[in-house]
Amino acid sequence: MIDADIFSPGSETGPTGSTRGYRSDDARWTAVLARDEGAEGRFWFSVMTTGVYCRPSCAARQPRRENVAFYDHRADAERAGFRPCKRCRPDLPPRAERHRDLVAAACRSLSDAETPPGLAELAADAGLSPHHFHRIFKAAIGVTPKQYAAARRADRMKRALRSGVSVTEAIYDAGFGGNSRFYEQADARIGMTATTFKKGGEGMSIRYATAHSWLGPVVVAATERGICAILFGENERGLKSDLHARFPGAVFEPAEPGSDFQQWIDDTLAFMKAPEAQFSLPLDIAGTAFQEQVWQALRRIPAGQTASYADVAQAIGKPKSVRAVAQACGANPVAVAIPCHRVVRSDGGLGGYRWGLERKKDLLARERAA
Repeated sequence: MIDADIFSPGSETGPTGSTRGYRSDDARWTAVLARDEGAEGRFWFSVMTTGVYCRPSCAARQPRRENVAFYDHRADAERAGFRPCKRCRPDLPPRAERHRDLVAAACRSLSDAETPPGLAELAADAGLSPHHFHRIFKAAIGVTPKQYAAARRADRMKRALRSGVSVTEAIYDAGFGGNSRFYEQADARIGMTATTFKKGGEGMSIRYATAHSWLGPVVVAATERGICAILFGENERGLKSDLHARFPGAVFEPAEPGSDFQQWIDDTLAFMKAPEAQFSLPLDIAGTAFQEQVWQALRRIPAGQTASYADVAQAIGKPKSVRAVAQACGANPVAVAIPCHRVVRSDGGLGGYRWGLERKKDLLARERAA
């Protein structure tokens, strides 16, 4: 689930923040010339000829060096007699912080409202044009306001179903407004019908087969929609136990030799040997909105390359959610197809891997060699 709390105040250095990295006037002048947004809140500068003080990233015409003075605090610039620049508004919070607060407020509106507000209403509340608001929301969250609202509705639906209420009650409690709207929108995100989800997959038919891959025993399972599990293990008994634990109410059907599903098994095993391209078979997996964001990001990491958990968090616009990214990697139900093995620690260490570090090491070595 995408959580608006990740936008809580305090993630950026404020007016009393550290000036580390911008201590010398030469370093500060270089930041001004580069309009360095990373210097926001680290220092301010005044321009003698205009009588204003600015942020380091001010987009106004750049002054001559001899007319510039630097300050650790904007209050110092004001005490020296300079007024705030009307272009960069140094008397207001940094733009990134203002955008963060606007998006956080929009997330709360989308999460709390029985009928989520539309883009025009959200933009009006933020004081921005719909196009501008849409752009900053997607840049911050990684999905559009409409997609975010749909994800939160689906999450509420799942929680309601798990709590034991009827399917109809859950549909209305989640804010769908009616059965037809729910079945039009929510089925794909939940991954199965609401009744099936409520009963832990009861009655759902899952075909499966165990095989021996170059990484050891593996089980591949699929619903009628696509692959729902690719799991490694040490033996066939353990693999079946893991699969049953994931879908306790499902009906399992062993794959028959020569069936269409057997071809899926063969294609999956072939992909494990040469994962240069993306996994082409359909997937039927469902996670929280946050997990799905992480899984999409993992599929964009090219074979033979790695990214750190921090890199993935940054890529989905959640730089503070490194631990949550690691948890989403651990929740991945389709080994190799979603390449969580390509995520490593920031220091280059392998980190964790649900199916064993030796497998992770072997996968990375094979991909790099290819």
